[in-house]
Amino acid sequence: MIEEKIRQMIEYGKIAGAKNLTPGMSGNLSARCRETIVITASGTSNAYLEPKDFSVLNFEGKVVVGAKNPSSERMLHVEFYKMRPDINYIMHVHSPYLSTFAACRKALEEPILAENVFYFGGIPLADYALPSSKELVEKTAPYFKDYDAVLLANHGFIVGADSINKAFLLLELAESYAQVVINSKILGGAVSLNYKQVEEIYGLR
Repeated sequence: MIEEKIRQMIEYGKIAGAKNLTPGMSGNLSARCRETIVITASGTSNAYLEPKDFSVLNFEGKVVVGAKNPSSERMLHVEFYKMRPDINYIMHVHSPYLSTFAACRKALEEPILAENVFYFGGIPLADYALPSSKELVEKTAPYFKDYDAVLLANHGFIVGADSINKAFLLLELAESYAQVVINSKILGGAVSLNYKQVEEIYGLR
């Protein structure tokens, strides 16, 4: 089962890399595997992963299998899984458009596209904290209760889902959402959906 989780993360890491959603050695991927978490190792590239680039953790963040050091942001993943039993895969990336909003410390909450309202409602922004720090976990974790996706100020983006396919599709959709918001400002600003229209979209869930 662990081998299958690793195979999936290698596959979707390559797809994310091909679409420039996970540049360089930034970000990390993980999967819940019964009572453990499989996570990418520190210093690896999501786009060029190999089977040796993973560690297996317990839910205290301690390595139980693997020779490499796990991602330094493993406790952010651990907390997400602890809070959300429905989440089985997490993707943390520094994709260009989402990272632009993170760098500007702006949440993605404008209701301008029906699909984004349906899938996200909005994407909140967690206050800045040093990457890999306990403070980062403390400032980000409260959003996991109500949101599947969160922007990290001056850092990047994290998303979780029940399947790796859905986690990736949400990442792709969020990156497109960020790009559309930026592009719409060039044309004078998007026209937001009104309260009634937003409620109608929520009614489709």
